[in-house]
Amino acid sequence: MLNLVSGILPIADKVLDRVIPDKNAKQKALLEMEAMLVEAETKGQLAQIEVNKEEAKSGSFFRGGWRPATGWCCVIALFYAYIAQPCATFVLAQTGHLVQLPNVDMSTMMPILLGMLGLAGARSFERVKGKA
Repeated sequence: MLNLVSGILPIADKVLDRVIPDKNAKQKALLEMEAMLVEAETKGQLAQIEVNKEEAKSGSFFRGGWRPATGWCCVIALFYAYIAQPCATFVLAQTGHLVQLPNVDMSTMMPILLGMLGLAGARSFERVKGKA
């Protein structure tokens, strides 16, 4: 929510400087715009919660199983890359075993995770609009 609001409001502030010369009227318009953005973001988040509830009820693996499976793969990779591999390398080095453990290329994993989360948001938006 903060990303949406903080990303749009500075641009709106510059536009309103040109359109509304009165500082009080400009401030009032900015507050109204911020309230609308927060409301829109909240509605989107509530819609995502409803989608998550429905998917959790689904007995079909193909409908509700792909996201958890992909999510767990990403979580395991993140755990290995940032916790397990560095700790294991340290412990092995302390015991006299200089072993180079394989690295996970997180530059390919993060777009998958972020894309998966973004697609879930787009799907939620479609459901809210009644197009899904």
